Amino acid sequence: MSAPSRFDRGHTDDLMSFLAASPTPYHAVANAAERLEKAGFRQVAETDAWDGSAGGRYVLRGGAIIAWYVPEGADAHTPFRIVGAHTDSPNLRVKPRPDSGAHGWRQLAVEIYGGPLLNSWLDRDLGLAGRLSLRDGSTRLVDVDRPLLRVPQLAVHLDRSVNSDGLKLDKQRHMQPVWGLGDDVRDGDLIAFLEETAGIPSGEVTGWDLMVHSVEPPAYLGRDRELVAGPRMDNLLSVHAGTAALAAVAGRGSGLSHIPVLAAFDHEENGSQSDTGADGPLLGGVLERSVFARGGSYEDRARAFAGTVCLSSDTGHAVHPNYAERHDPTHHPRVDGGPLLKVNVNNRYATDGFGRAVFAAACEKAGVPFQSFVSNNAMPCGTTIGPITAARHGIRTVDIGVAILSMHSARELCGAKDPFLLANALVAFLDG
Repeated sequence: MSAPSRFDRGHTDDLMSFLAASPTPYHAVANAAERLEKAGFRQVAETDAWDGSAGGRYVLRGGAIIAWYVPEGADAHTPFRIVGAHTDSPNLRVKPRPDSGAHGWRQLAVEIYGGPLLNSWLDRDLGLAGRLSLRDGSTRLVDVDRPLLRVPQLAVHLDRSVNSDGLKLDKQRHMQPVWGLGDDVRDGDLIAFLEETAGIPSGEVTGWDLMVHSVEPPAYLGRDRELVAGPRMDNLLSVHAGTAALAAVAGRGSGLSHIPVLAAFDHEENGSQSDTGADGPLLGGVLERSVFARGGSYEDRARAFAGTVCLSSDTGHAVHPNYAERHDPTHHPRVDGGPLLKVNVNNRYATDGFGRAVFAAACEKAGVPFQSFVSNNAMPCGTTIGPITAARHGIRTVDIGVAILSMHSARELCGAKDPFLLANALVAFLDG
């Protein structure tokens, strides 16, 4: 990936394909792994012994992927340069007993995951995707990417105050999608349908992690197609950029003073506390095993971690033209203005002055402009995997991202150039 002297729409085209093909974290990491395999990476199992030879490797666990490239001549204490991101997005997820219904409607019982904009899921054609666990201990991905479900909104005639008093949604009563007609609702109907869809023998599915997604594909928007509308930009936009950057840096194969790493975690949207979340042991375990596989000691591990820097890449808020008063008056990030440097002195973001200098140097090297984001003092600030990574591993961490609108909607909006600019900044950072 060369310096962005001219916008390359091909990167954004590929992002749109990645978003469409990744309706769940499990699909996202499978697609990232496929891209890395083409760049020469190979999967290693956590249950196997690892060797410390040069080359690219990755670990898959559930909806998380950790990938790294060891250059020729790397020492046991060689530090890492990490791009961190997350694979999950707020959505509706299927409950353990999914089959329900009333008044002649077949419905699915769903639970709210994370903090979605609930209204964005209404009256939208929805598919169903996820991971099926089989009786023999294996898993299968499934994706019903067609209009299958819908959460119908109440007609205005039955809620005359909706446009004056606002829409009020009860998460339990109002968010259960319909998917057919009939009064004879039976336990097992949904799973039987998915077994047939996936070509799995009846009765073989004994567990599932299923979630709803919009089937409307990503699209360019605007007079000059300068915007992109699509699902799950928070935060598959960063996963895609990090994957592309790692593959590009590994393709050069030499001259690296650091070990470049991609760490894409699950469960950021509900606190990161899981075996595949940023607050779990996955990243630390992989980095330590990499050190030890190269013959390192605990002292080498400490030296490597002390020299390591992580860019926690997540989406951030572009100034909203209809709600500009909700933003800090002196910080108005714009779409296509380059990636954001995200700052919060109360450590909701991990960026400090050192981190700003690291990111500024990467952007200067890549020829990429960047912007600063800070919240309005009167508004609560969100957070990311950045502070978690810094605190859990003692790794210097910088929070960055791309400015978008409609964050946590079923369909978000970004500039067409920003994903490309972010990816180039990540290449320069991983290149060290």
